[in-house]
Amino acid sequence: MIDENNKLNLLCELNVIEQVANVCNTTIVQNAWKAKKDLTVHGWIYSIENGLLKDLNVSISGSDQLNPLYKI
Repeated sequence: MIDENNKLNLLCELNVIEQVANVCNTTIVQNAWKAKKDLTVHGWIYSIENGLLKDLNVSISGSDQLNPLYKI
C-alpha cells in the first residue's frame, strides 16, 4: 500500500510532467522551434528531503512531439 508521503511525491511528479507540456504549448517555445532553435524542455523534480534531483524521463524537443490540438 502506498503511504501518504509517497502519494504526495507521485502527485508532485505528475504535476511536473503536466507543466512540461504546458511550457511547450506556449507561443514562445513553439516560435523558437519554428525558428529552428535548439530547445528541449526536461521534466526534473528536486527533493527537499534528500537533496536529490530526479529526472522524470520527460523531454520534449520539438512541436512534432506535442498533441496536435496545441500546435500553433
